[in-house]
Amino acid sequence: MTDVGSRLARIVFENSLLLLAGTVVAVLWANVDLSSYDAVAHPLPFWVNDVGMVFFFALATKEVFEATLPGGPLASPRRAVSPLAAAVGGMAVPALIYVSLASTFGPADLIRGWAIPCATDIAFSAMIARAIFPSGHPAIPFLLLLAIADDALGLLILAIFYPSGTLAPGSLAVLMAAAIVLAVWLRRRGTRTFWPYVLGPGALSWAALYFGGFHPALALVPIVPFMPHSPRDLGLFDPREEQQPDPLNRFEHWWATPVQFVLLLFGFANAGVPFAQIGAGTYYVLAALLVGKPLGILLFSGAARLVGGRLPPGLQLGDLLTLGIAASIGFTVSLFFATAAFPAGTALAETKMGALLSFVAAPLALVVATIARPRTP
Repeated sequence: MTDVGSRLARIVFENSLLLLAGTVVAVLWANVDLSSYDAVAHPLPFWVNDVGMVFFFALATKEVFEATLPGGPLASPRRAVSPLAAAVGGMAVPALIYVSLASTFGPADLIRGWAIPCATDIAFSAMIARAIFPSGHPAIPFLLLLAIADDALGLLILAIFYPSGTLAPGSLAVLMAAAIVLAVWLRRRGTRTFWPYVLGPGALSWAALYFGGFHPALALVPIVPFMPHSPRDLGLFDPREEQQPDPLNRFEHWWATPVQFVLLLFGFANAGVPFAQIGAGTYYVLAALLVGKPLGILLFSGAARLVGGRLPPGLQLGDLLTLGIAASIGFTVSLFFATAAFPAGTALAETKMGALLSFVAAPLALVVATIARPRTP
């Protein structure tokens, strides 16, 4: 592959542009010929949402886990309190706005989708932040930290509040215990490849969640911390990680590209919504994201200062507002929450469209940044 081709592929993969491509194709196809789109997309959701997305959430878990290791930005309570508080605010306030709108204006069945506007799409939000802020600006790592914390809380919400079927605690407990015991055994015997963790404990964990009534896309979340890993965190997306020989980093390097194609199929399988299905759920999701995210991040970041939290040096109020608007892009995880919250029907279509249209946060962030004029501190 030429240097130009390599750089182009890197841009596509780093910014999840395959996901965007799959989404655009799905939306256009669904609005031209919905019946043929449904015929092609109908077989995909199980294999994409329940199987392929296992590895998307595993890579998100890896970033969360490594951030808590020594040297990581979430290892020190003093360093972690501000991004954690911002993440909590960026989830709580949108959820409150969404529930308030659905309760006041109805229909009441939309309330179940309260978690949809809690999400932040880390890839697209970071892409917008990098386009807005100069290299070296503290807003970029702060947004990445906020999004990682958001991912961690989102995984908990998905596991607790959105079971995929009838709960079967016995099946969950037995199979998950077997998965954890096997993961511990592999770790203690010094297994230095990630495949046994995926095919052994990972498969058992998937079965535990699937037969226990929970979403199986979270199957590798409890397994990732058992993979042998580096004793310290090098930093968010540090290029030196590519030279790390531990199984956890090799797992990320192996799956990073396949996951982009999983996201391509995810966008295609889930984003095919006709524009005619824009409705109340669309507006509630958009209002909660575009207003609730930046408001929650601002309020809770300020509250964190009361308990000793500090924003990174050089991060100003205007920067915080800009990154709060960039974080309003829910997209991937919002779409996933929508599919977990609602069966096929009007509510699902409307809230999916809200997740898709959250991309309007990008030009809004650019407008605010133009006014605030972020500079390298």
